[in-house]
Amino acid sequence: MTSETLHEEQSTLDTETIDRHRAITSLMEELEAVDWYDQRIDAATDGSLRAILIHNRDEEKEHAAMLLEWLRRKDPKFDEYFRRYLFSAADVTEIEDVQESDEPLPGDADHTDGSLGIGSLREEN
Repeated sequence: MTSETLHEEQSTLDTETIDRHRAITSLMEELEAVDWYDQRIDAATDGSLRAILIHNRDEEKEHAAMLLEWLRRKDPKFDEYFRRYLFSAADVTEIEDVQESDEPLPGDADHTDGSLGIGSLREEN
């Protein structure tokens, strides 16, 4: 079965392009499911049902995060932009301007080593 959302003939596309399309399509579906669950949560009048819907919605968010990570690992530009914009305390609309000026982002620690900046949790003797 092929995707109905391909804009070019599948036979002309690289396998990497098709896999990325699958991931993007799946991501769109997960985000749409989050939106639907949000609406159902707002409309539900039974507390038990709301709890189940909240749980299900949060599972969809996990799936979306997994797909974003897959895209980051497979696409260097996604990796670049995710590293630039995600997990920053700076104003999202100002990040590009600040990064182009080589100034540190306000509220961000410099953790270019990939650490979270909390140091070792091992006791030193």
